[in-house]
Amino acid sequence: QVHLVESGGGSVQAGGSLRLSCAASGYDYSGSCMAWFRQAPGKEREGVATISAGGGVTYYTDSVKGRFTISRDNAKHTIFLQMNSLKPEDAAMYYCAASPGRTYCSDFYKPAYSSWGQGTQVTISS
Repeated sequence: QVHLVESGGGSVQAGGSLRLSCAASGYDYSGSCMAWFRQAPGKEREGVATISAGGGVTYYTDSVKGRFTISRDNAKHTIFLQMNSLKPEDAAMYYCAASPGRTYCSDFYKPAYSSWGQGTQVTISS
């Protein structure tokens, strides 16, 4: 059974930084692409970034390009999201998601991600 646990959320001032982590277990982690999504109150869950199984290919939604960086440590079965220059509109619950069986996932098609974590809250104060 796939198990994803996010951490690293918190409250930060606009312009600040946070680093989110997602620890994975229970599946072929190293052979699977993964992603970060976020959901603000009253809004649909949206994709933020994806990373290939090997970590060499990444994909970002336009609003975070140049500010966020997704990475993974396959030895530790963990993916990260480094978030810099945070804006009030980045405030949301952040979720990591796994797409077992796919090595590349340069898309945010939610049904393709079969496993999700419980989320970690990011709050931005202006």
